[in-house]
Amino acid sequence: MRSRYTAFVRRDAAYLLASWHASTRPATLVLDDTPAPKWIGLQIRVQEALDADHATVEFVARYRVGGRAQRLHETSRFVRENGLWFYVDGDIHD
Repeated sequence: MRSRYTAFVRRDAAYLLASWHASTRPATLVLDDTPAPKWIGLQIRVQEALDADHATVEFVARYRVGGRAQRLHETSRFVRENGLWFYVDGDIHD
């Protein structure tokens, strides 16, 4: 989760795609928002191992766009394959 947050901060679409599970990964990912978000913090609220190869992470990521504070609150699902963790999908919280 932290590495994907860092990839969003660095606007590293290649890493985000590589760490996204093939079953839900988009064909492309363009990070060209204008103005670009300024990521300012990540809070991991809950990490839960469902079994050896499945986990969820609830987080809040804070950022600014055009000087206005925003936040993304999500519970993400991850799966481990061949020793590597992949983002599958997530539920956005209001």
